[in-house]
Amino acid sequence: MRAHQRTVRPTARVEYTLPRTAVSAGRARKLTTAFLTRPRPRLAPPTADQVDDATLIASELVANAVRHGRSGCRLQLGHGRVTVEVHDDSPGRPRIGALDAESESGRGLAMVQQLAHSLEIVSTGFGGKTVRAVLSVR
Repeated sequence: MRAHQRTVRPTARVEYTLPRTAVSAGRARKLTTAFLTRPRPRLAPPTADQVDDATLIASELVANAVRHGRSGCRLQLGHGRVTVEVHDDSPGRPRIGALDAESESGRGLAMVQQLAHSLEIVSTGFGGKTVRAVLSVR
């Protein structure tokens, strides 16, 4: 009889549940930076600019989910192409405002759209939505 050795693979995706509190956006920044800067064999590390962009995107998306959702949100992060996904239970569809330097709010999704390779908003069918931003690998 042969014993099979199980190999442990590094996680290329992770999900965090964040509460509906003001500190969740800051927590999302820390989690995103820690996840993306952790060494992973066989995966090219993201550039410092990609980590900064992903951190800003995670912060914006979580802040929006906490502000507009009825409960907390889920933050999913992935390697390869750097992917940031936020799920919330709000039925409202986010609007992308103009990038106006005079505005005090309402321009976060426009910034996300500029930084990300793609921005996608998908209804979950249960009254909520997923906002997914993918950063291209340079």
